[in-house]
Formats: sequence, structure tokens, C-alpha cells
Amino acid sequence: MGKLDGKVAIVTGGARGLGRAYARRLASLGAKIVITDIDLKSYTEFDAEAKAMTAETTMAEIIAGGGESIGIEMDVTNEAAVNAMAEQAMKAFGRIDILVANAGGGRGRPVDTKASTLDSSLLHLVTSMNLYGTVYSVNAVAPFMKEQRSGKIVTVSSIAGLGPSPDGGYAHYGAAKAAIAHYTKYLAQDLGPFGINANCIAPGIITTGRIVATVMPNQAGSNRDRTESIALRRLGGVEDCAKVVEFFCTDLSDYVTGQVIAIDGGIIRSN
Repeated sequence: MGKLDGKVAIVTGGARGLGRAYARRLASLGAKIVITDIDLKSYTEFDAEAKAMTAETTMAEIIAGGGESIGIEMDVTNEAAVNAMAEQAMKAFGRIDILVANAGGGRGRPVDTKASTLDSSLLHLVTSMNLYGTVYSVNAVAPFMKEQRSGKIVTVSSIAGLGPSPDGGYAHYGAAKAAIAHYTKYLAQDLGPFGINANCIAPGIITTGRIVATVMPNQAGSNRDRTESIALRRLGGVEDCAKVVEFFCTDLSDYVTGQVIAIDGGIIRSN
């Protein structure tokens, strides 16, 4: 018997990287998994992500491991599509117990997205992908969880949302992620009376294929040994984050809500 046997989990942005790790972790605990992504084969964009795959999709990996999973292609910035996704999940599995609102990410380079020179189109895009996408996802599943009077919601911020970068770069992303963390505290108060927990994770430097290829090379001080500012003296992996998601999605966190946990190895963000 797994901790999540009989439960249904939605993981947005689950086709690769961190979302894939969350989905696989929850499936290993017995949950039926609904994977959503704008492209269910988005892993093909990065060689490292593609090499990590053991099947054609995250859903296929879960099914090959003896689990149940369906995939739904959608854009979390499209509110109608998000609502339709939740209805489809209910039709497929009859309930929704867990939401991991993982979809999001950044656009542009840190060196080109300083706080005082933000391009408005990038600002709108990244805020929509992260904050609006999270709110839309929560709005879509909350009615079903309220009716059940139970549920676990995990939102995804970032250490960029907990403190600024030394040079003020990636400000649009950091601001959106800060908003998600604060929104989650409001969410916990709203949903607590219905027996629903809402918590947030804030990953640090996690070595997904996308981060290694597109973000790390363009940050200030990219030539430094990044582990020097991390207490544990190593970069994070996807499973470091998946373990905390497991905590938030199981009975281990039944009396924990409205919290933000940084998964960053004890990083110090300074020049």
C-alpha cells in the first residue's frame, strides 16, 4: 500500500525536469497522475532532459512502472483551458486530491532583465506563466476539493522570490515568484476551513536541463564556483525538490499549511 493509493494528483508542467520528477514521485506513492504541459514532449528542447527520459512521455514512464496516468496539453495562461483540464481530470478519475502548480519559468536572460529596464512584453508573459497560471490552476481544482473537504495544494515559488539577485537581474521572474509565495499564504487561510492544505516550495539552483543550458550561463558571476555560497556545498537535483513535494502531498504535513520551504542547500545570495 502506498501513501497516496486512491488519490489523484495533477502536476502542471510535468513533461520534463522538476515537474516530471514530482509526477513520478507521487506515482511511486500510488497516486493516479494527470500530467499537463503546453507540450507533452517538451523534453526534446534540451538534450539533458531528453537523455533522462525512459519512455516517450512522463505518462508512459508512469504506466510502465505500473501506475495510472493521463496527459493533457494546455497552456496555464489560458483560463478556459485550465478549467477544461480540471473537468477532464474529474471525468477520468472521479476526484482531485492534489495539485502541484509547477508550470511556469522565466524568459529572457538575467543580464537583460534588470529591475529598472524590464521589457513590458517579458513582464506580462512571465507574470502570466507563473502567477496567473498558478491562480487559474487553483481556481479550477478548488471547487472539487471543497466538495470533498480535503486536498493538498503545492505552489512553486523560487529563491528568486525570497530575495533579489545581486545585480537585480531576472526581476520579472523574481517578482512573480514572490507573488506566488504570498498568494499561497492567503490561499491557506481561505481553504483551511475546508480541510485543504496549501503550501509552497522555493527551489534554489536545481540542475535541470533547462536551467543548466539557459539560466546559469547568463547569470552574474557565472564563472564562479556556485557551491561556495551554498552551505551543503553542492547544487540541487530534481529529487531534492520531489522529496519536499512528497512531504507536502502526504499525511506527513497534515498540520502544516501556509508555509514556504526553500530547497536551496542553505544558499547565501550575495556579491
